[in-house]
Amino acid sequence: MLSSGKTPIPKFSLPTFSALSPDTLRRDVLASLVVFLVAVPLCVGVAVASGVPAELGLITGIVGGLVVGALPGSSFQVSGPAAGLTVLVHEAVQQYGLAALGAIVLAAGVLQIALGALRFGRWFRAISVAVVQGMLAGIGLILVFGQVYAMADVAQPGSGPAKIAGLPGLAAELVSNPQAATAFAVGAGTLGLLLLWKWMPEKVRKVPGPLAAIALATVVTAVFGLPIAKVEVHGLLESIQPPGLGELGGLAGLSILGTVLAFTLIASAESLFSAAAVDRMTDGARTDYDKELMAQGAGNALCGVLGALPMTAVIVRSATNVQAGARTKLSRILHGVWLLLFAALLPAALGVVPLAALAAVLVHAGVKLVPGRQLVSMWREHRGEAVILVVTAGAIVVANMFEGVLLGLLLAVVKTAWETSHVQVDVRELTGGRIIVALTGNATFLRLPKILDALEELPRDKPVELDLTELRHLDHACRTALDGWAAQHNGAEPVVGAPVATAGAGRAAG
Repeated sequence: MLSSGKTPIPKFSLPTFSALSPDTLRRDVLASLVVFLVAVPLCVGVAVASGVPAELGLITGIVGGLVVGALPGSSFQVSGPAAGLTVLVHEAVQQYGLAALGAIVLAAGVLQIALGALRFGRWFRAISVAVVQGMLAGIGLILVFGQVYAMADVAQPGSGPAKIAGLPGLAAELVSNPQAATAFAVGAGTLGLLLLWKWMPEKVRKVPGPLAAIALATVVTAVFGLPIAKVEVHGLLESIQPPGLGELGGLAGLSILGTVLAFTLIASAESLFSAAAVDRMTDGARTDYDKELMAQGAGNALCGVLGALPMTAVIVRSATNVQAGARTKLSRILHGVWLLLFAALLPAALGVVPLAALAAVLVHAGVKLVPGRQLVSMWREHRGEAVILVVTAGAIVVANMFEGVLLGLLLAVVKTAWETSHVQVDVRELTGGRIIVALTGNATFLRLPKILDALEELPRDKPVELDLTELRHLDHACRTALDGWAAQHNGAEPVVGAPVATAGAGRAAG
């Protein structure tokens, strides 16, 4: 078959469920209910931690189910608001205001659609795993350090270093303020139950841990009449704030464009890494990364129009969907239906949930984002990757998300360049005093110190021939340095029979 040479644009096709067997339908419905129960506390918790109305988290979950769930790409992963974007969303809302959030998310969604259409989806898999893990670890650390204040109903400092520095003050507040201590006790109890949930009997663990922990905290708070803060309810329709022309016009600013790029990079990378993980968990159809990126973009574009939170594919909900026995996309679509019914019919149920309990759920999610065991193993086997992970996470905590990710990517490129630029310097002295220096491998500027050190140790009164024929690569910096060394060597103490290089190109090199 002849090809026109043009890259085909991935096309969408909506799924049909008319041929589902009764057993498949039953499994998908049950899986959707389990995913719904996991999604509710996470949607609300991520929204509250991001500094936006709780309903906006539910709206993003609904779009992730009804819209992204019906689009092609991955069959089993579930999309919605993610803890991985909490810090970035909170920074954006603080800097630009809630009204600008929709414009930022809309622009990120459109950019994702364009990247998917241009078939860039597969290239997101080329991002260093250490950078992605470092990004998630940095997010997790900020989430933990920030939400521990929310567990005590205390306002958290703005920057990562300030959050860490303020921990002694938080401890003093817990000692001196009974209300803060009460809220923290509720949050600590919620966190403790989440940590112990995996050791509960199997029948008990059929109820999702976050849902059980928040339900118990809510009951305890109501029964004992504890004076702690609860989720504020605004109503689903009242919380929708489409971006206006002013907010859309503000996208021309360089600073906000950096935020859009950060949203796009992080949301896309997290979604596609999640897709890769889900593919390893199932025997079904593999993910089409370009279509999945376009589906995520469509979901984010709609969330932006509604002024809601950005979305990604979330590994926790996706893994729950697979483990609950989902067979088709129907399970993730139905989870969106249940979220819509909950948000429309039972919004008041959110108003009795203590914020300390939601903060504890986010602390638990943040802890799981920090790859402690993997870091130890990585340090033993791939120390360079471990350094990239730690530096990326630290930069995110100290500076911000965008700068941390850029630094991590830069380190990954430098590490790769260093590892691939191996060069061997072989010095041989022949009869008559002639010296031959043979270079093999890849001669790049990163290896210049090694090459020049070897050349400068040679006798300055003997002819030297540089053999470059075995080099696979010689960059401009190395070629210029070798020319300079040759000129200096020849001019220092001329001898009869000046050294001539045996390079493949036939040019004088030494």
